[in-house]
Amino acid sequence: MTSRTPIAPEPAVALREILAFDDSGTLRLLLAPGGQDVGVRAVAVGDEGPAQPLDGCLVLVVGAPAASAGAAGPVREAARRGASGVVLRDAEGAAAAPEVLAAAEESGIALLIRAEWADWTDTAALLRSALACARAGRGEEGAGAGVTDGGVESLAALAAAIAEYTGGSITIEDTRFRVLAHSATGPEADGLRRSTILGGRVPDWRVAELRRSGMLRALWTSRDVIHRAADADGPERLVVAVRSGPEVLGSIWAAADGRGLSPRAAKALRRAAEAAAPHLVRHRLRESGAARRGELALRGLLYGEGDARTHAWSLGLSPDAACAVVVAERDSGAPAGDRTLDVLALQAVSYRPSVRVLRDGDRLLVLLPVDTGQERDVLGLARELATLALSLPGRVPVLAGAGPVAPTALRARSSCEEAALIVRVLRGRADRDGEADRHGQAAGSGGTDRARYADAAGVGPSLDVVRVLDAVRPVWESGSGPVHDLVRADLAAGGELVHSLAAYLDASGDVARAAARLVVHPNTLRYRLRRARERFGVDLDDPDTRLLITLAVRLTG
Repeated sequence: MTSRTPIAPEPAVALREILAFDDSGTLRLLLAPGGQDVGVRAVAVGDEGPAQPLDGCLVLVVGAPAASAGAAGPVREAARRGASGVVLRDAEGAAAAPEVLAAAEESGIALLIRAEWADWTDTAALLRSALACARAGRGEEGAGAGVTDGGVESLAALAAAIAEYTGGSITIEDTRFRVLAHSATGPEADGLRRSTILGGRVPDWRVAELRRSGMLRALWTSRDVIHRAADADGPERLVVAVRSGPEVLGSIWAAADGRGLSPRAAKALRRAAEAAAPHLVRHRLRESGAARRGELALRGLLYGEGDARTHAWSLGLSPDAACAVVVAERDSGAPAGDRTLDVLALQAVSYRPSVRVLRDGDRLLVLLPVDTGQERDVLGLARELATLALSLPGRVPVLAGAGPVAPTALRARSSCEEAALIVRVLRGRADRDGEADRHGQAAGSGGTDRARYADAAGVGPSLDVVRVLDAVRPVWESGSGPVHDLVRADLAAGGELVHSLAAYLDASGDVARAAARLVVHPNTLRYRLRRARERFGVDLDDPDTRLLITLAVRLTG
């Protein structure tokens, strides 16, 4: 029987180093009974199995939030198995439960909170990158030693260190070819490097050329350093992808500006890619964190969740600024992979720099700050979105409602709610027009030239009808009587009688006109109306009964 050589545990990193690495606000320290110099060796997920040792780990408790007393159990269990600390999720800013704080204090374990806008995948990536970055700073084996001896605290310092070891000019870029850092540019730098650094990103023509030549495909799929010979566009270059596991985070380019690259340049780039990975992870998390915080603030402002004033400031808006909301909604039956709303979101953002956009399922919500004299721009944006949707491949129809201008951003929710109601009115009209088309009748809103966008004035009293229906729905659903019996029984049987009653009431009791809409003989409709009276005792001559049936028909669709 052969014995295995035990694998040495990873060197511990002080908790304070991990917290210093997080400049995105993902983590918040609540309690550290052992101080912030407690050592952390790894990251673990709390439900990875009861037998797993957790010595020196930061444990992600993905279940109960910090505000739940139920999180106290996992905190004690993590401490019992040797963990250094636990990370719980925030719950809409609620304070941590006293039981949880007590469990951490008694167990001597650090307690951290994950921001509400973050997710567990990003949190794990952040913590692992912090560990890798701290170890790289110590020049430990496999963490970029030889390029970053003595440690680097920024991508700019790393770029300078790589330049020294490779003998070339360095740019560190993300996957969108934006320059994140670069070394000093000498007087002999080529024009491409100068335009890239001055513009902050690789020129589009260069990206297209790299794509055509297959260079980008090789870069994103290879784990080795790629060589590009000198040509008319520039000097010799070396490039390597920066990865975090299988995910590509960006790339490092070394250009031979005015002198040859060092014989050890390729080796230095490989090590540099390892050292750069934690920095690029942090950059990505910082960007995604800012985007998620903005999305959370916009959602809260439009749906009335949390403090509206705080949300407005988070979005860079004055709480006293007038604004309006446009809601664009596509058909829920749109084909899988349809990108219509993605295109409309880009169009909305380009409408004005101050526009904020939230994608919510099949709905797009656009917050538009409105200055004096720009009130008509709200309906103009709704028209633009609805029109653009029909011009895109697939022609997926989109209905757009323009909410009223709210006097302050704090009342954006009311504009959003009205815009959504307008879309409901437009959808109801479209459904009725579609039904009329199926029966060979003229569409009520202009045939094929139907309204796809509107404001409150454009839908008229229908907006108040929708509000009334929403208000009376609970009363209807809890009620009983002949009309309720008729509607429930008939809908269960297919809804023919309810459909006939709707046509009759819409035609103001004109049997001939209602029968023509239903495409039946007038005597057939009279028979159905008589059946409603005889079977269910519904008196259509009574005005209250007619009103209740009208509401019931609208409420049941």
